[in-house]
Amino acid sequence: MQKRLILTIIALIGFAIASKAQSKDGMTDIKYRRSSLHTILMESDNFPRKDTVIKAYYNAPFPDKYNDHMIGAKSFDPRKYPITDEERAAAGKKQSAAGSMFKGLVSQTTAGIVDSTAADVPLIINKYFKENKIANQLVAKWFDRQEDGSFDWNLIAERGVFDASFLSSKTAQASSDGKALLVTAGLELINNTFVVVSRMNFVTNEIVAASIRDAAKAQAANIKIALLKETALKAADAAYEKAKEGYSVWATSYLYKLVWNDTIQTIFFTDLYMDKATADSKKKAAFDNSDLFKLEYVGNEKATSLVTFSLKEKRTEDQIVVIATIRTIEAVYAKLQKKYDVFKTKTPLYTGNPITAKIGMKEGLEGGEKFDVLELNIDPKTGVSKYKSVGKIEVDKNLIWDNRYNIGEEPVAEGEKSKPVLDRTTFKGGSKYYPGLLIKQIK
Repeated sequence: MQKRLILTIIALIGFAIASKAQSKDGMTDIKYRRSSLHTILMESDNFPRKDTVIKAYYNAPFPDKYNDHMIGAKSFDPRKYPITDEERAAAGKKQSAAGSMFKGLVSQTTAGIVDSTAADVPLIINKYFKENKIANQLVAKWFDRQEDGSFDWNLIAERGVFDASFLSSKTAQASSDGKALLVTAGLELINNTFVVVSRMNFVTNEIVAASIRDAAKAQAANIKIALLKETALKAADAAYEKAKEGYSVWATSYLYKLVWNDTIQTIFFTDLYMDKATADSKKKAAFDNSDLFKLEYVGNEKATSLVTFSLKEKRTEDQIVVIATIRTIEAVYAKLQKKYDVFKTKTPLYTGNPITAKIGMKEGLEGGEKFDVLELNIDPKTGVSKYKSVGKIEVDKNLIWDNRYNIGEEPVAEGEKSKPVLDRTTFKGGSKYYPGLLIKQIK
């Protein structure tokens, strides 16, 4: 009887938290299980407007479809984590001298677009993770670790669609059923913890344009017919003049996932976990020194934004750089989400008829993308929520919300009419859906 009562209470709590809060035009808020994310910047050597780009990265809005799992440091200096030849060989990344020389030459002509140290980046990141025990820090945050090394369940309660008051009740603390439930929920939540490490650069287009012009002129020099040669040379100069203005913001982001499974979880709760009542300095030291926790590499993506400075532009050059930087970050995250299923986000439907959701171009939507529609179900045996597919919908290419950074403040050129402002994206695919259902993009 007690077990059934506990599960019933949990199910009702979960349903209440996950159910919709309705406004006149649809959803105002919904709490559901999101993946958790820590972001960090790998610092680069000096480049044009570096301070502006770095500041823009730091101030960029946190991706709103993830839980903020930041653990302190927002950046690190890769020069503090040099990679030796022995480490390269051990990782199977030994390069030939000719290959390294070629990359170095290309790097000089393209102002760093091709980086001769790029092959070392995953090794540098892994070294940084290991020496700073980033995986341990991520786990510690999940369990709200205190200075004495003790843990609690409050964050898992908050993110796992459980009410914190339930956890603090004597019934739940004393009940093996209640603890088993939280362990099950924690496994799902912690297993979806990610780290994205980004490298940013800001390259003057003039250098790249000049390189392309010089190469084109070198080819034109071999033309025998004078008129054709002159035309080719003029075309090279014209292309240079058109392409030299402004800058390009480059970003490469590397995606990692915290390794958390039944084996790791069992060792954690058996050997390392303790609460206030059982605080033990030996267990604290054991967690600090443990190599149990690791991050696994998922993949990487790149994105670029062109920055031009128009005479009609009302913004300052620094403001334009900030916008381009943040939009580049948004673009690379959208690419990671599209390519790697494990990193894809869920989004609540905002309205059911028409079918709309608060995602758009920032998430990489262009029209025609397909999404699974998911319904939250509470397992009556465990009390844990699960998502069941109840249909599929498709993005209407004519009704996509442009939610990229600062879009609402875009200046309208003289003589142009402002476009209708959308605040959501519309989907096609039926009329049986309702606000609060979750959607997840299909590959």
